[in-house]
This record gives sequence, structure tokens and C-alpha cells, in this order.
Amino acid sequence: MMIYQNQVPNVTFTNRFSWQSQTTKDIFGGKRVVLFALSGAFTPTCSSTHLPRYEELYFQIRAQGIDQIICLSVNDPFVMYEWGKQQNIKNVVLLADGTGEFTRKMGMLVNKDNVGFGWRSWRYSMVVNDCKIEKIFVEPGLEDNSQVDPFEVSDANTMLNYLKSIGYVPQTKTPSSQTQVKNRTYM
Repeated sequence: MMIYQNQVPNVTFTNRFSWQSQTTKDIFGGKRVVLFALSGAFTPTCSSTHLPRYEELYFQIRAQGIDQIICLSVNDPFVMYEWGKQQNIKNVVLLADGTGEFTRKMGMLVNKDNVGFGWRSWRYSMVVNDCKIEKIFVEPGLEDNSQVDPFEVSDANTMLNYLKSIGYVPQTKTPSSQTQVKNRTYM
């Protein structure tokens, strides 16, 4: 599978939840964004560790010069919205890639029929700076019907450690704990 090397693919995310559409440029243009992708809302590792840890480290990650943190999954917006409510997510933005187009163009769409999931995203995380991929962490073993579901490098701790290692000097004012995303679900 080919992974997008230089920039995020140009797609339109159609949201039937709020009847809005947003392009990749709308979401990533002019911003430095952390995006992490996972196999599905309400799944065990995604719900117990992956999403909750990014929410927990939200302000620490933002303090490293990140404008927004996005969780992407090949689910519909209704599922992502309900999952966000169930997980009590206040800061991380949930982005539904309902058709899987973004995930496919990233080279991360995998068939998970062997576990009854169908087409899903492989786990990865990345820093996107004005639509350009600055750094990407892809879990090992990327393939259809993988017998493993690794969770080693797309986690929040790895991302935070990477961001700290590149030496960003935080602004004098870090995001306050009162800052919240008005609508935590794009799609």
C-alpha cells in the first residue's frame, strides 16, 4: 500500500449530521494539527486507551505548538458523535471518514473482514502543518486481514514525546483548561 508522503489528500468530508461539508484545506489549511486514526468507535483499544489518552494529554500536546487534535475513523458521523458523548470527549475533535476516501488516499484503508469489521483505517498518527505531513507514525504490519492489531507508535505518549523532542518553544500563554472545541464532531 502506498502512503501519502508529502501532504494530506484533497478530499471533501460530507457531514449529514450538521449538513455541512468541509475540505481537507478547511480542516488543515493554515494550522498545525495532530491527527490520529483508529479502527473504529466503540472498539476496545480505541475506547479504553487510544482516544482517552489523547483527551487526557490534550493541553500538553497543544502547548507544543499544535492548533488542534483530531481523531479520525471510518465510521459515520452519527456513530462518532455518540462515541464522543459516551467517552465524555470535550477537546479532541472527532472526524468521520464515512466513505473511507481520506483513509484510502492515505494508503491506510485495510480490510478487516477477518474480525467482522469490513473496511477500516489502520492505526496511525501524524503531525500536519498547513496540509503538509510533517511526521507520521504508522503501526507495524499494515495489511489486509492482519492477524495483529498493534498499538505501539500511534499513541498520545509517542506523539507528545516526538513534539517535545523537536524543541518547540511554547508560547507564553498555553491553552487554558477552559478552552473547548465548540463542536467536537466535524463529521
